[in-house]
Amino acid sequence: MPQPTPPATDDDWIDNPILPKFWTQERDVIDTKLAGFRSAPPTFMREDRVESIGLDPGPGAWVITQYDHILEMSKTPDVFSSARGITVLDTPQEVLEFFSSMIAMDDPRHARLRKLVSKGFTPRMLARLEASITDVTREIIADVAERGSCDFVVDIAAKLPLIIVCDLMGVPRSQVDFVFEQTNIILGSSDPEYAPPGGDLITALLTAGGSLAELMTSVAESKVGSDSQDDLTSILVNAQVDGEKLEFSEIASFFILLVVAGNETTRNSIAWGLQYLTENPDQRAIWQSDVEGVTATAVEEIVRLASPVTYMRRTATQDTRLGDVDIAEGDKLAMFYLAANRDPDLFADPLAFNVRRDPNRHIGFGGPGPHFCLGAHLARLEIGVMFRELFAALPDIEATSDPDILQASFIHGIKHLDASWTPTAP
Repeated sequence: MPQPTPPATDDDWIDNPILPKFWTQERDVIDTKLAGFRSAPPTFMREDRVESIGLDPGPGAWVITQYDHILEMSKTPDVFSSARGITVLDTPQEVLEFFSSMIAMDDPRHARLRKLVSKGFTPRMLARLEASITDVTREIIADVAERGSCDFVVDIAAKLPLIIVCDLMGVPRSQVDFVFEQTNIILGSSDPEYAPPGGDLITALLTAGGSLAELMTSVAESKVGSDSQDDLTSILVNAQVDGEKLEFSEIASFFILLVVAGNETTRNSIAWGLQYLTENPDQRAIWQSDVEGVTATAVEEIVRLASPVTYMRRTATQDTRLGDVDIAEGDKLAMFYLAANRDPDLFADPLAFNVRRDPNRHIGFGGPGPHFCLGAHLARLEIGVMFRELFAALPDIEATSDPDILQASFIHGIKHLDASWTPTAP
């Protein structure tokens, strides 16, 4: 059992990675503190004191940073459950239903839903998407090419995965900006820039989730009876697996998962990628000199170092033991992928950005097991295409400011990143 924690202080966030403000510190400070966690047994940390959202803070969670521990937990979902939530905060069930879809489920419910939605992520579907990803990327770059500068996150990185998810699900392009606004509310709610007026977080989350669900339900209803194979919603609405079909509410929840988790993680990988290339011109030169040969390993290195999903929660279903620590039934555990992906026992010079790193056994898409990211191949494709097209069209693009970091513990995000290049004709 965790030891009782002393009374909270205003400076708790400095050493507590569960708290969003921890992640606003300088990167070298964060890495030093994460190294301290890795060198110690799992540590129990308190949760944030959130007074404005109408939820009592929970007791806290175990901070899990060791690579082997995360692998063990990922492979034993019967002991470490996803069904009670994927973030440390204990949210009402209706919030989980809106925002988490199958990643906040255990088998058999998880297996049923994953089997149905996996129809949209077959090699054939992804191959068909590549041409579309290339076209969309070129359109995004052409829109800013003559300007010579932009907010790289808002104008470039965020647009590609969001448009692709909307196209994949058959959502009209006219709704892309609306979807972008709702996802910022959902994942950026702990950041002052995106926090709802008056601090009513639960209402803001449910309103944003409800708006996205309403949009997706309308799209799904329009696809009933369609034999089209051009969008995933048509496939999901009309598909049956073992005699079962998806409900509209399940499709809406899956859409929210895609636009929140899929969009945000890919967008942040792309943003961090430009930052890493700017900081490491030698690695940039290696990649640009052999785009075809280096892209695959470069993309994996971006995902490793960026680790866009900082952690994922599990809940112990029974008394158990992890390393030298006793875990009690009901305890929450936060698997910090970002910390494990910097483990010097697994990655030589782990803080270095090495576009040819191989092997690269990162867990940036989650650990092995039933919850490994279903959209990992799509994310890899989008990141690779984006940098291939940037190198071709804006070869000298670079970040010109420090990244404006999202104040969040769950997502390792960049809100804004100034970039510049030699202006070119679109």
